[in-house]
Amino acid sequence: MTAERVAPIPLSVLDLAPVSEGSTPAEAVRRSIALARAAQQWGYRRFWLAEHHFVSVGSSSTATLIALIAAATESIRVGSAAVQLGHHTPASVVEAFGTIDAVFPGRLDLGLGRSGQRRHEALAAATSAPTRPPLPREPERVVDGLLLPEPFASAAMLSSPLIAATAQALEFEGATQPDFADAVSDILALLDGGLRVGEVELHAVPGEHADVEVWVFGSSKGQSAQVAGAEGLPFVANYHVSPATVLEAVDAYRANFRPSARLAEPYVVVSADVVVADDDSLATQLASTYGHWVYDIRTGRGAQPYLDPGTAPPLTVDQRAAVDDRLRTQFVGAPSTVAEQLHTLARVTGADELVITSVTHDFDDRLRSHQLLAAEWGLTDSHR
Repeated sequence: MTAERVAPIPLSVLDLAPVSEGSTPAEAVRRSIALARAAQQWGYRRFWLAEHHFVSVGSSSTATLIALIAAATESIRVGSAAVQLGHHTPASVVEAFGTIDAVFPGRLDLGLGRSGQRRHEALAAATSAPTRPPLPREPERVVDGLLLPEPFASAAMLSSPLIAATAQALEFEGATQPDFADAVSDILALLDGGLRVGEVELHAVPGEHADVEVWVFGSSKGQSAQVAGAEGLPFVANYHVSPATVLEAVDAYRANFRPSARLAEPYVVVSADVVVADDDSLATQLASTYGHWVYDIRTGRGAQPYLDPGTAPPLTVDQRAAVDDRLRTQFVGAPSTVAEQLHTLARVTGADELVITSVTHDFDDRLRSHQLLAAEWGLTDSHR
């Protein structure tokens, strides 16, 4: 199967506004805006921003950056991937996105994630006495050409000192972590016409009846996939974060799907991490510090400045083993190489759309990666 023989499904962009080694957060924000403008020109459908705090990414104030990007573009959809509901109340989320929608109506995607709840569950598990041994992990397998590696055990990362300190800084002392299903339900109620709290009905101003698409992001067959299906919302399965569990996440979403006023049939977007260059060799060189970046995240330090491939030392054997699943599921190469891998991902998962994230040290290489893929995929006939 090649890109030329297949009618392409839409491609979108997931951006973290990464801070490169030697640059600044301010530069990262400006580069994210520039990338959004280029993505619009090259035919990408959406431009999504990830929320991370106290690490080397510029998208921590996601709604603010979404508003800036919406102001700097004309037609591309802009949204969150995803709002961490553990750090925001449903009311604050709806009011923020409703305010942006008042100025840029019909262009916003409100992506929701349960990262905060997962973190609290991990911390609770770490402090409680184990009652049974951990379940064995699924072995690595290949399904119709798509690699599903052995799952990564994320409990230690979620209970790291950085994560705990982040929660303390972002949440009020004694605040109760909301159940994800309840938080999503409250957001939908506020958007649709009012949230009842006791005997009082609250109306978000702005926010009520805002023309905002609500999405749910998930990495497994757990609550996120189930809530997305039960509420009749579109679902994003994170192959680039948790490649081992992408198929179970998609299957759980589809099994739980119930038609809603927002969506008549399941709609699945699957993410992938890519680096595209003019040839396979150059792409491999540009992607050579991706493992360093993932290693810092997985060992609890969080995303550090993205290293320069020209000066960074190679990963040690132990470091590489800790990130091997992510390295082997990153799609790296010339445009035709990466497009072939993305078609495999779409075919095996049954995705209706793909969202790609591409991080390189040099911003021009990051732009070029998105540009080459857009042309190869058929989003645009120019800019090769």
